[in-house]
Amino acid sequence: MTKPPKSRVSTGQKIEHAFEKALDPFASALKRATQPAAAAATAPAAAAPGKPGLAVSPLAVPFPTIPPIGGVEIATARAGFYKHERDDLVVFRFARGTSCAGVFTRHKVGSAPVDWCKRHLYAEGGGQDVRALIVNAGCANAFTGKPGADAARRTASEVAKRIGCRQRDVMLASTGVIGVVLDDRKIATRLNDIETRLDADVPPTEQWAAAGRGIMTTDTFPKGSHAECEIEGFKVRIAGIAKGSGMIAPDMATMLAFIVTDADIHPNVLRAMLGLHVRTTFNSVTVDGDTSTNDTCLLFATGASGAPRIGRVGDRRLKGFSEALDKVMLDLAHQLVRDGEGATKFVRVTVDGAASPASARKLAKSIADSPLVKTAIAGQDANWGRVVMAVGKTEEPVNRDHLAIRFGPHVAAVDGAPSPTYDEAKMTAYMKNAEIDITVDVGMGRASATVWTCDLTKGYIEINGDYRS
Repeated sequence: MTKPPKSRVSTGQKIEHAFEKALDPFASALKRATQPAAAAATAPAAAAPGKPGLAVSPLAVPFPTIPPIGGVEIATARAGFYKHERDDLVVFRFARGTSCAGVFTRHKVGSAPVDWCKRHLYAEGGGQDVRALIVNAGCANAFTGKPGADAARRTASEVAKRIGCRQRDVMLASTGVIGVVLDDRKIATRLNDIETRLDADVPPTEQWAAAGRGIMTTDTFPKGSHAECEIEGFKVRIAGIAKGSGMIAPDMATMLAFIVTDADIHPNVLRAMLGLHVRTTFNSVTVDGDTSTNDTCLLFATGASGAPRIGRVGDRRLKGFSEALDKVMLDLAHQLVRDGEGATKFVRVTVDGAASPASARKLAKSIADSPLVKTAIAGQDANWGRVVMAVGKTEEPVNRDHLAIRFGPHVAAVDGAPSPTYDEAKMTAYMKNAEIDITVDVGMGRASATVWTCDLTKGYIEINGDYRS
């Protein structure tokens, strides 16, 4: 092919440079963020086990080895909610007397499964003897009116007949495309296979890992966690899985989380424990500031450990259990952020010196949700001016003349002005890390809060631009 005249190349370059200089900071950050991705594209990337074409997040963590949790069996199958070959149906079967509690989305357009669980768990005596959990991926069954509610009811009814329990003792959860009625026949036709697999001798870690993969949508790796504690000398175990990578914002996130313990705990106590820990775990992560219709976190207690039953919220024996539960929930919440759609950076935003915990939380969330802050991080730019912007726009109490900002150990601003020790080279080197800490002191009090987020890259746009395809 004939090369263009040298003068034409020079003119084109000048025009290109002129446009680059004219680009606003948002576009520039996106361009810088995609350069590493473009370079990586020349090498083969590991494929994610969920949606075809997605590479596993560079922030992914391996699925843990989960020990046996008495009183629960898990099985998966392919119901066909996705066009490609993958398991998209997960069933948990619980021992008699299993307690259950849940926390759900505050979205005003909740899904049929969310409505089902809330109605039965919040009813008088609800959550006392839950026998099963049915989860499907690929169809959210949200914004589907009475047909969606009927499909949810039929699913619970079919499972209840096979297990020998009441419909109300079957919990439901769905994730996927909004506005499509669940084809419950796809679930019903797979229940024979599910029953066979539930009775099979499958190692616990394989059960949990398969379940973690089965609930994935745009996730790129399955998310699991476990912990142990003691209650009056009895070893108690807790394990859980979660899914979510986009539409992640507090109250809650577009997430499903299912946690099982072999402790013996009353549903009211479980509900209190969830409410205590969800605020600083699942409600303290954000990927894009959007809240889902289907957010569900369910906690089950089978009682199979032999530990004495705990029926009072203030019971001192809960201390170790509370700490272990918090560990599992926070680990799962962090994994949601690590799998943020298109994410390359895991970011912790801490606000100190706020007038109240609520104020600190709003300030931290404003920073973590800011597209300008997130694209600057993607471009490895410690643009602390954008942090100042995100703090000031909240209308929360801030002492401008005492405002201080740090990126990791490096001070960017102090006493409301650029730090006299600011070192651009050190700051730039720090921003190349895969994990970034941003700390802001607003000089108004002693309250603090932490929110975890990720950067915003071109990958997020690509994933969500063809979500339904």
